[in-house]
Amino acid sequence: MTYRPKVLALAPYCDGTDVGEAWCAFQWVNELSKQADVTLLAMERPNRKPLSDQLPDTRVITRREPAWTRKHERLNAMAKLSYPCYFRWAKKQIGTLLKQGEKFDVAHQFSPIALRFPSALKTFDIPYVLGPMGGSLTTPEAFKPECETAAWFTRFRDLDRFRLRFDPFLKSSYRKASAVLGVAPYVQDLLRHCKPQKFEVMSELGISKVHPPLQQKFAHKGIRLLHVGRGVRTKGLRDLIRAIAHLKDVEGLHLDVAGKGPEMPVCEALAKDLGVAHLVTFHGQISRTDVDKLYEKADVFAFPSFREPSGSVIYEALSHGVPTIVADRGGPGYVIDDSCGFRVTVTEPEIFSLQIANAIRTLASMPELRRRLSEGAIRKMEQLALWPSKIEALLTLYRSIENRSNERKEKPCPKKPKSSQLRQVAGTGSSC
Repeated sequence: MTYRPKVLALAPYCDGTDVGEAWCAFQWVNELSKQADVTLLAMERPNRKPLSDQLPDTRVITRREPAWTRKHERLNAMAKLSYPCYFRWAKKQIGTLLKQGEKFDVAHQFSPIALRFPSALKTFDIPYVLGPMGGSLTTPEAFKPECETAAWFTRFRDLDRFRLRFDPFLKSSYRKASAVLGVAPYVQDLLRHCKPQKFEVMSELGISKVHPPLQQKFAHKGIRLLHVGRGVRTKGLRDLIRAIAHLKDVEGLHLDVAGKGPEMPVCEALAKDLGVAHLVTFHGQISRTDVDKLYEKADVFAFPSFREPSGSVIYEALSHGVPTIVADRGGPGYVIDDSCGFRVTVTEPEIFSLQIANAIRTLASMPELRRRLSEGAIRKMEQLALWPSKIEALLTLYRSIENRSNERKEKPCPKKPKSSQLRQVAGTGSSC
């Protein structure tokens, strides 16, 4: 018989018309609903396509996201100002569902991805999964002076590690979870003081299909680089521009940049100062279709982000068979290996940019290596990121959690010893 569990899904930020973690959570719920009976508790924003229409195979229960929380988008994106409202609402909704006789095999909270938010599920007697989760990475010391212009509220990230060590309310969410999923192994280290019952690595990102490049792509002269991402210092674009300044002698070198943000004018000015402005095209924020066209043309995806939890653009590049250069840190440092790209050690800005330049020079001079890495990228995504395999792995996890939960319920509780026996076995007892 096909295993089809009843799943209670929590995803306050879940929207297939949005970007970032709301889009990722939507993909998880949408794909999971094809093989499970899912009840979703989420928030909705006005003037968006209703979630019930976006997720026709899912039972959707929603509340409106408070308007006041949306007045400061960047602050809200990090601090999740509406989450306390969602937490109280979700707790009430779960209680109501259980009182009405609803039964769930497992619960799963898919968002927020950040580690700083407790889950309402910890209050109830339902085995639950948290994640995939990530974030809470620190900025490397040598890069901090160039990151001082970041918004003031980003410094709240520095409290994450402290809270994961000392905040009992937050820690209990992870300790009581049947399993915690992390986007990369570094998450397990961050949660070491929370002592989760089970930890598995699973990226929050998935793909529907791969796009193998045409073989003639590797025959042309020159090398076309691509960087896609929000324009902030941590995405490593400044380091990439500096690297290009070391490569003026490389024939046919060109860099395409897609994205917007405060770092873009800085990088444009830097390219002019270093005499490489003619080698760089800043496209700004462009459509999904146009971004895909850039992936199709790119020979190498250079994304040396040094504080990247997971990196959706890494998966996009690899799914197009584009060899990738990343910082050896966070999610990208885990996903990329010698089969599909280069990892660059994060030390200090000058050395970092020189190592990026060396990787680009190697790839520019070795088209056969680019071809092998391209094939490796496609294999990597087929093994790691296609949705059917990800959902199969998730269902396997659910089944093991459900079996473990049933075994505990069926295990007989030892009889309470009499007072005379207690004196003989002092220090023992029953938790049942």
